Amino acid sequence: MRLAGVTVEGRGGTDRLMDAVADRLTRDGVRLVGALRAASPDAGSGSCECDLWLLPNGPRWRITQDLGPGATACRMDAGAFEEAVGLAMSRLRAGRADLVILNKFGLSEAEGRGFRALISEALVRGVPVLTGLSETHRAAFDRYADGMATILTPTEAAVMDWCNAAVAPVAEEGACP
Repeated sequence: MRLAGVTVEGRGGTDRLMDAVADRLTRDGVRLVGALRAASPDAGSGSCECDLWLLPNGPRWRITQDLGPGATACRMDAGAFEEAVGLAMSRLRAGRADLVILNKFGLSEAEGRGFRALISEALVRGVPVLTGLSETHRAAFDRYADGMATILTPTEAAVMDWCNAAVAPVAEEGACP
């Protein structure tokens, strides 16, 4: 299967796992496209700011907006988020990616927007996709995947095993005879 999801219990657990996997894959020479949640210097401060790190080499992209103190509305900056999606999509189309990694299949993807088009295009191109999952949007992911996704054990070893197996056919397809 070319689509996999993973959920780690505890706040930030999936982000830390995905960061570790992306770091190892990059060191191993795997060409990555996608987006991971960038570590926030305000982590733990109650800040609702969220940045994405666009793979393979940045930039850091702010996808939330400051609505001021006491604001209760969604802080997601839909325009900035869609710009990040567009940049990731252009990177997929411009070069040979071995693997797409996304920090999560979230609300936007559950509603048919966000990185969902990137996931679909990657799969059509034969590029495997690894995404973080939350229980909140797990049912939407399952409907989207329609039985064609692997749910991984939330350990670095299990995720690395899947990634290495998934990218091997991609690397072979690009090899010279």
